[in-house]
Amino acid sequence: MEPVTAYIGIGSNVGDRLAWLQQAVDHLSRMPNTSVTGVSRVYMTEPFGDPDQERYFNAVVEVRTSLDPTDLRALCKAIEHDLGRPDQYRRWSPRTIDLDILLCGDRCIDSDLLVIPHAEMHRRKFVLVPLLDIANPLHPRLRRPIAELLKSCEDHSVPVRLVERLSFLNRNKEE
Repeated sequence: MEPVTAYIGIGSNVGDRLAWLQQAVDHLSRMPNTSVTGVSRVYMTEPFGDPDQERYFNAVVEVRTSLDPTDLRALCKAIEHDLGRPDQYRRWSPRTIDLDILLCGDRCIDSDLLVIPHAEMHRRKFVLVPLLDIANPLHPRLRRPIAELLKSCEDHSVPVRLVERLSFLNRNKEE
């Protein structure tokens, strides 16, 4: 596959949330045929779905990858597992780490295993705000730039910026 730019949302609301996010970025930077090319600021957000839990720390990671989206998803799931997220979990439950592929180039995929662009991203400020720290890509299904989607987003939450950036190494690998 030709390399594409993909955006991965990362979030944590258990334990040392900033450390979990940093570990996720570090793991993403070690994936084969993938380079981390940008990381947003970190935002604290209210929990979505079940309000009776700690607030989330969220960020978005930009990668350049030649992985097939299904392989990218499998590696993201492996990172979640490595960082303590169980294979089975209740939807919207607290978690050490959550990785979601938001966009993968201009691809549109609808399968039982994978939906790209992420089906709910345009409805979630905790995704749109950090994504705009890095880029303003066109949503390939809605054919609107992310900044425009943020303006029309009905999510009334207010993401609070915590730190400037997580660190990352740009490791351009061809493994």
